Amino acid sequence: MINRAILPAILIAGLAVAAAGCVDSRSQAHTVYVLVDTSGTYASEAWKAQPVINYLLGTLQAGDSLAVARLKSRSFSEKDIVARVTFESRPTQANAQKRAFRDQMDSFFQTVQGSAYTDITGGLIQGAEFLNETGAGKKTILIFSDMQEELDKVTVRKFPISLKDIRVIAINVTKLNTDNIDPRRYIGRLEAWQKRVQAAGAYEWKVINDLERLDAIFTKS
Repeated sequence: MINRAILPAILIAGLAVAAAGCVDSRSQAHTVYVLVDTSGTYASEAWKAQPVINYLLGTLQAGDSLAVARLKSRSFSEKDIVARVTFESRPTQANAQKRAFRDQMDSFFQTVQGSAYTDITGGLIQGAEFLNETGAGKKTILIFSDMQEELDKVTVRKFPISLKDIRVIAINVTKLNTDNIDPRRYIGRLEAWQKRVQAAGAYEWKVINDLERLDAIFTKS
């Protein structure tokens, strides 16, 4: 018979073990935050994120999380998160979650409206906050954009940001008309973002323009 005097200690020990189990499971999880540029210069390209999102729905496992957010004139807001999910362990529940997420994405891509400006920095900050809140051990931000940040006169983004322990991958980085005239603009834009992302503590920066090689998105360089 268990001594009632030691029951509190047993309960506390049990809770500690359960909490440790949760920490361990989250440390093994992968969270992906997808930023989709909906500014005027990129809105017509936004739909190209859909196959990659479908790929993620097919490869992320139980306990992993996925979120998709729009990049627009000001993007440091949870209101810009279009859909988010953490996948359940039961296959039937996980499959239902994936179908619902895919339906949300279908609706989103059918109604994309271009914004006047492109707040990439705000989107990165919001993405980092979301990733860190999940407690996942592996954190990735995917950005579908031409990586041309354009801000209005009152939006402030010139300050250091933190992307510690986050992988940042720019996908389908289209070239602007001015890039065709002078390719150094395109190269310089990507180099500037690489420098800023790495200075923010990201453990990897990668650019993927070949959407036929989706497996390359998560292959460590």
